[in-house]
Amino acid sequence: MGMWADIRSDIDAVCENDPAARNRFEIVFTYSGLHAIWAHRFARIFYRYRWFTVARMISQISRFFTGIEIHPGAKIGRKLFIDHGMGVVIGETCEIGDEVVIYQGVTLGGTGKEKGKRHPTIGNRVVIASGAKVLGSFKVGDNANIGANSVVLREVPANSTVVGIPGRIVKRDGRRVGDRLDHTDLPDPLIETFRFMQKEINELKAEIERLKEASAKPETGEPVGAAPYDK
Repeated sequence: MGMWADIRSDIDAVCENDPAARNRFEIVFTYSGLHAIWAHRFARIFYRYRWFTVARMISQISRFFTGIEIHPGAKIGRKLFIDHGMGVVIGETCEIGDEVVIYQGVTLGGTGKEKGKRHPTIGNRVVIASGAKVLGSFKVGDNANIGANSVVLREVPANSTVVGIPGRIVKRDGRRVGDRLDHTDLPDPLIETFRFMQKEINELKAEIERLKEASAKPETGEPVGAAPYDK
């Protein structure tokens, strides 16, 4: 596919995924996600010819103007859409398929200083919601959905939905997996901790009261070993 065909498909991706997009003129001149993708395609030319410093310079200039960092070594497919992309980071060995949607604050990164392939491979038609972190060298299958602020550390099967920290599969092939997750009624871990501590305190208080009662005299209620009352 030629350069102009790639540019047209990138613009088409915005039209298909963003209902706020009014016309192609506005898209070309105001969408930072689109600018970051085009800068990346330009940087990739130098990267392939091993002009690594020039490629990184283009990447960093793009990051300065768009807030989106795509390493020139990353491979991205057709019709990638980065929506409100401030804070998006895509690592060097990351591979992204076709028709992928990435929202603000997403990181496609590694987990350490390992060499070689250390970033995820994203399948086709994957949606990665705001703030999600996909870390490590594994594959996210086609048509998968990554929930907002999830931290994904292992492979995600195709047609799955992953949420939570660490990420867990809650839906696969249209069927729910495990307990039903209600996003409107998620537990607060801090409050749950306080409730557990209060329960423990109440149980300790009750145990102390029982010990006090057991040590008192049955007749007078005086503690065992108390001095006798002289009349």
